[in-house]
Amino acid sequence: MKRETPAKRSPANLAARIVARTNRERPADHELKETLHNLRDLAPGDARWISRAVFAYFRWREWLDAKRTLESRLDQAMGFADTYARTPDRFPDDDLIGGVVPEWVSTVMDVTKDWARTLQGEPKPWLRARPGKGAELLEKLGGLEVATPGVLPDSILYKGRDDLFRTAEFHAGEFEIQDAGSQAVGICCAPKPAQKWWDMCAGEGGKTLHLADLLKNKGLVFGTDRAAWRLEQLRTRALRAKLSNWQCVRWEEGQPAPGIGAFEGVLLDAPCSGLGTWGRNPHARWTALPTDVAELAVVQRRLLGIAAAAVKPGGRLVYAVCTLTRAETTELCDAFDKEHPEFAPDPVPDPFGVSPASARHFFWPRQTKGNGMFVAVWKRSKTVAPAAPTIAPLPAVEPASGAVPEAPAEPAAT
Repeated sequence: MKRETPAKRSPANLAARIVARTNRERPADHELKETLHNLRDLAPGDARWISRAVFAYFRWREWLDAKRTLESRLDQAMGFADTYARTPDRFPDDDLIGGVVPEWVSTVMDVTKDWARTLQGEPKPWLRARPGKGAELLEKLGGLEVATPGVLPDSILYKGRDDLFRTAEFHAGEFEIQDAGSQAVGICCAPKPAQKWWDMCAGEGGKTLHLADLLKNKGLVFGTDRAAWRLEQLRTRALRAKLSNWQCVRWEEGQPAPGIGAFEGVLLDAPCSGLGTWGRNPHARWTALPTDVAELAVVQRRLLGIAAAAVKPGGRLVYAVCTLTRAETTELCDAFDKEHPEFAPDPVPDPFGVSPASARHFFWPRQTKGNGMFVAVWKRSKTVAPAAPTIAPLPAVEPASGAVPEAPAEPAAT
């Protein structure tokens, strides 16, 4: 094998190569993760610099001098990032609003100066401690900060520099990496012990495990996803957390759903355009298209209808998306209200304590210090029986068991 020269293995060169390979089909976060995984001999400081440089490039892309080399533009982007971290007021509001996202975004949502400013800040990871263990985790790990006392007492902002995935506490299942906005979704669900919930688009299981914890390891959370590899990550994380009140199986639209009126609660964390995550994932700003919003709104509407049929009379339906567009939030919910009179809006408290109780909440990045989210909550009338074609009963899938395997290199922060 041909050995690379030191210049080609420099952090700046590696970061430039990652940026050059990215496109709509090869997102920067996946390219970065794959590259760093294959270069395990990199010094921790070099890996951190590469990660920060790649994201800084896409965060400040519109300010960079196109005449410079890619490596030079990466240095320029890092300079902007450092300056913004120290003195954000040096960047006028109008310049930020005009340069943080493509022009089409203003046609699907309100692009405000507050949102623009939060997009340009470098995010910190959020931890979710096990229920009631937030204060204990604070004592064990340095560089932590409690979020909203009393409302999100186990939500913790990490400001340190250690690799959290290597800590004994992580491997012991004492915390998960999960954004504060995602944690707020679980709080809005407010599951009660002995209830049965369906996490319809579970992904790698962040919200599934949060619901299982909120159920106090009682009842059942049934997680489904179309991707088997994501469910494998869910199993790994659940075993590490030593939770037993969960089941998971591969499922996607078009297959028989787990059951009509079978659940006290259904969470649809729907596939979406992801505009609420653009602070953490700046590359997505430049690969997303307005057609994505319209197409995904159609998918969300279909999935919400399936989710509604699975809710017991008196049960709760929760819709969540990590986006802020009108088509995927308020407009979709307005249409659902008209089509499903058996459901009534169910006001819940704002987990961040900013707004009054409501059946619809926008969690903006300035509020969460993390991702932007939208959540809507309904309650099914006890007097209106579910009406839908017969659907297959809940599959009998046993929880995984056995020794806790090694933690994945980078669990999903959802």
